[in-house]
Amino acid sequence: MQRGWVNYFKLGSIKLKLKKLDEWLRNRLRYCIWHDWKKPERKRKNLIRLGIPQGQAYAWSRTRKGGWAVAQSPILNTTITLGRLRQRGYISMIDIYTKATEK
Repeated sequence: MQRGWVNYFKLGSIKLKLKKLDEWLRNRLRYCIWHDWKKPERKRKNLIRLGIPQGQAYAWSRTRKGGWAVAQSPILNTTITLGRLRQRGYISMIDIYTKATEK
């Protein structure tokens, strides 16, 4: 679906808009992951698996911030990086756009 959308609009100058859309999509994915973990104990365990020290993971897992605020904070920006999202199958819109315009 992403490739089709990018190929349709590639004639226009959409690189900056794709960059903003990409940032929003990554935040949305981080939010969905945080929301999927549900309970504070599961959040703590998953943060520890992602390399956060135990004390900091405990504090971050019990934050009173909402999910969207957490997705944009260092809590998830430092743990769920672009590299980890790519490893799980996320393809950046900018990457699709550059491949489509090279041809």
